[in-house]
Amino acid sequence: MSRYQIAVLVGSIRRDSYNRKLAESLGKMLSPEFSSLLVRIDDLPLYNQDDDDDQADTVKRFKSAIEAAAGLLFVTPEHNRSISAALKNALDHGSRPYGRNSWRGKPAGVLGASPGAVGTAVAQQHLRNILACLDISAMGQPEAFIHVTEGFFDESGAVAAGSRKFLEKWTARYEAWVRQHVDR
Repeated sequence: MSRYQIAVLVGSIRRDSYNRKLAESLGKMLSPEFSSLLVRIDDLPLYNQDDDDDQADTVKRFKSAIEAAAGLLFVTPEHNRSISAALKNALDHGSRPYGRNSWRGKPAGVLGASPGAVGTAVAQQHLRNILACLDISAMGQPEAFIHVTEGFFDESGAVAAGSRKFLEKWTARYEAWVRQHVDR
């Protein structure tokens, strides 16, 4: 049984998302004391403060998954040089109602994949600004702005051997980041 449950949030809700494939591959790279749970965000209603006293069941399920996690992993696409609306909506739901921030104190890793030359660099910077406001400790280094080219994913959808070594190093550093925060 794993000691550290990681809540994985994929900012893309597209069926054949590069970021979903990346998140699934990273989950398989985690050491045995870690497990990952892809947390669904596509069924969350649009955040409305009027609903804070009577949150939807999907929001309660979402917040419960975040609260149960030892760490967070954000795998974000870049939409118009920022994060997706779906991810921003999930971040807002997790932080509300005021005083019941489900994100507080969680260690996080941030990365993303895109066919664009700069990967998801700008979206990740925007995300890091939001995470700081929510009291989430985001790992600073190494950064991972994944430029998806032909052959990045193999036939099964996993990260191909050429990029696997970098991501295994990234994952090992992320695991150390989570341990550092959880085992204080």
